[in-house]
Amino acid sequence: MQTVIQNIIEGLPLPVLFTLAGVFMYMLGKGADILVDEAISLSVKWNVPKMFVGATIVSLGTTFPEAAVSVTAAVKGEPDLALGNAVGSIICDTGLILGLCALISPLPLNRDFINRHGLIQVGSGFLLVVSCTPFLAVDAVFTDGGRLPQYMGVIFLILLVAYMVQSFRWVQNGRNVDSVPDENILPKKSKAFFIIVKLSFASFLVVSSSQMLIPVVLETAVRLSVPSSIISATVVAFGTSLPELITALTAVRKGYGELAVGNVIGADILNVLFVAGAAASVSKGGLVAPGHFFELLFPAMLLVLLIFRIGIGFSSKGKLNRQFGMVLLTVYLLVTYLSYTSLKV
Repeated sequence: MQTVIQNIIEGLPLPVLFTLAGVFMYMLGKGADILVDEAISLSVKWNVPKMFVGATIVSLGTTFPEAAVSVTAAVKGEPDLALGNAVGSIICDTGLILGLCALISPLPLNRDFINRHGLIQVGSGFLLVVSCTPFLAVDAVFTDGGRLPQYMGVIFLILLVAYMVQSFRWVQNGRNVDSVPDENILPKKSKAFFIIVKLSFASFLVVSSSQMLIPVVLETAVRLSVPSSIISATVVAFGTSLPELITALTAVRKGYGELAVGNVIGADILNVLFVAGAAASVSKGGLVAPGHFFELLFPAMLLVLLIFRIGIGFSSKGKLNRQFGMVLLTVYLLVTYLSYTSLKV
C-alpha cells in the first residue's frame, strides 16, 4: 500500500503536492479537534478524569502508527528499526510534545493520576532497557549492543493488558479524580457508544492523514533539493509521533492540558508494552538494540522521563511550568543533534 501511494505521489507535479499537503494538514487538524472534543465528552459522560481518557483510549488511537511501523519493520527483518521507532517516539513524546505544550501553557497535573501512571511510565522505560541488556556480556554492551527477546515481547503484551485493566479499576474506585468540564459541553441525549464511534473516526482521521502527509512532505522536500540529512532529522524523525503532537497541541489550545499530559504518559507506556512488545513478539530473534542505543538513545529516553518526574516534583500550583518545558525541549533537540552527528548521517 505504501509503495502504491509513493508511486502515485512521485508522478504528481509540485503544485499538486503543495495542495495535497494543505488538504492533509487540514484533515489532521480537523481530526484532532474532533478527537479532543469527543475525548472530553467521554470523560464527562463516564465521569472519569480527562487524563485517564488521554492515557488509555486516546493514546491507543494515536499510538497505532508506531505499532504499525515497528511490527512491519520486525516482519521485514529490520528489528533495530522497530525498536528505534519505539524508543525515539518516547523521546519525542516526552521531550518535544510535552516541552512544546508546557511552553504554550503550564500543564495541569493530577497528583494521584501522575503518581500512579507516571511511575508506570518511568518503570516501563527502565524495564525496556533492562530487558535489552545482555548481563552475561555487559562489558561489551556499547559495542555489541543487546536484544529484546521474543518472550519478553509476549510478557510486555501481557503487562499491557494488566495495565489497562488496572487503570479502569483505579477509575472505578474513584482514586483518580480531577475536575471535569461543564456538563453543557455534552448534549444530554448523547450516548457513550456514539461518542466512542466519533472518537474512533477522529483517531482514524488523525492517523491516516498524518500517514498520507509524511510521504507528500518528503517528496516535496526532495523536489526542492532539501538535503537528505535534514529530511531524516526532521520529517522522518517525528513522523509517527505526529498524531500525538497535533492532538496534544489541540488539547492545550482548547484549555484541556491534562488530556495532553495523559496522552503523552499513556503513549510512552504503550510504546514499550504495545509497540516494542508487539514487534518483539512477531520476531523470532527479538529486537536488536545496537551499541549506540546504550550509548545515546536509552540514556536519552531515561533522561527525559526522569526530567519529567523531577518537573512534577518541583511543579508549583499543580502545574508543569514553562521552565521545565524548555528543559524538556532542549534535551530533545540536543539528543536529535547528537543522534545524527554521532552516526555521521
